[in-house]
Amino acid sequence: MKIVVIGGTGLIGSKTVAILRERGHEVVAASSKSGIDIITGEGLKEAMAGTATVIDLANSPSFENKAVLEFFETAGRNLLAAESAAGVRHHVALSIVNTDRTPENGYFRAKVAQEKLIEASGIPYTIIRATQFMEFIGAIADAGAVGNTVKLSPGLFQPIAAEEVSALVADIALEPPRNGIVDIAGPDRAPLDEIVTRYLKAVGDPRQVVRDPDALYWGGRVEQLSLVPLGDARLGRIDLNEWLRRARAGG
Repeated sequence: MKIVVIGGTGLIGSKTVAILRERGHEVVAASSKSGIDIITGEGLKEAMAGTATVIDLANSPSFENKAVLEFFETAGRNLLAAESAAGVRHHVALSIVNTDRTPENGYFRAKVAQEKLIEASGIPYTIIRATQFMEFIGAIADAGAVGNTVKLSPGLFQPIAAEEVSALVADIALEPPRNGIVDIAGPDRAPLDEIVTRYLKAVGDPRQVVRDPDALYWGGRVEQLSLVPLGDARLGRIDLNEWLRRARAGG
C-alpha cells in the first residue's frame, strides 16, 4: 500500500516512515526538501497519485498566533484538496489531547481549525490526539523558568515517548478510518510539577520547581484534566524512568 507521510523527516515522521517501510509498505517521506510543499501545493498532485493513506504530521515553523493558524488552514486545504482529487481513502492527522478545551492557546486554536477542515472534507479520517511528548519536558521547564525556579501547574500530566507515538500512528494508519478521534498517552499520570521535578533531578538540573495553580502552559491555563485524556486512550508502555534510562544510554 502506498502511504504518504507529510512531515516524514521530523521527530515523529522519520520513525513512522521507518516502521511502515519495515512492514512492507511503499512510503513517501514528504517534505519541502523532497519537492512536496503543502503551503504552495507544489508536488502534491504527483505525490498523491496512487496513494491509499496520508498521514499528516506537519508542524508550523512559527508558533505566533496568526502565523500558526494560517499554516494549518492553508496546509489543510491544499492537502485535503489533493487527497480528494486523488481518491485517498484514509487521512490520518496527529493533534493534541483536549486541544479544544484551551481556547486561549493560539497553537491549540490552530489545531482545532485543522481538525474541522478534516471533519468537513468528506475523506475518511482518523484524528489522533496525543499527550505531550517526553522529549519536550525540558522545554516545558524552560518555559516556566523564573531565575532558578520553575513555576508549573499541578494539573495532571501523562507524557508519551516519541517512539511510541510513531508506533501508534503507524498502527492506526493501517486500521480502518474511525471518522473520529483516538487519544494516545503515556502509561503514567501525575501532576505536571511532580513529573518535571523528577525530570530535572534525573538530568542534574538544579532548578527548583514551584507549584503554582496559576502558572500558564504555553500561554493557556491548566485545569486538573486539561492535559490528559478524558476517556479511553491507547497507552504507551515506556514510563518516564525507562525513557530517561534510554536517553542516558543514547537511545
